[in-house]
Amino acid sequence: MLYYIIGILLLFLIVTAYYCFKFAMIVLKIQDVLEESLDLLDQKYNNISQVLEIPIFYDSTEVKRVVREIEDTKNIILYIASNLTESVQEKAIVEDEEYIHTEEDE
Repeated sequence: MLYYIIGILLLFLIVTAYYCFKFAMIVLKIQDVLEESLDLLDQKYNNISQVLEIPIFYDSTEVKRVVREIEDTKNIILYIASNLTESVQEKAIVEDEEYIHTEEDE
C-alpha cells in the first residue's frame, strides 16, 4: 500500500515539475519580448523628444494640434514603458503625466 502512495505522489511530482518548467519557459520568453519592446519604445521616445524640441514657425491650429498629438504620444509611450517595468520613478511620471490633452485645452 505504501508503494502505491509513493508511486502516485511521484507521478504528481513529475507532472507538477513538467508544468512548472513549461510555465517558467513561457515567462522567460515573455520577459525577453518585453525587454526588446521596451528598447524599441525607448528609441521611439527619444526620437519623438528630439522632434518636439524643434520650434514651430507655423501658427495654424492644425499644425499645433498635430504637435500636441505627437507630444501626447510621447508621453503615452513613457507611461506604457514605466508601467511595464513597474519601476518606482514616480517623480518622472508626475512630471510627464500631462499625456492626454483634450480638445478643451486648445
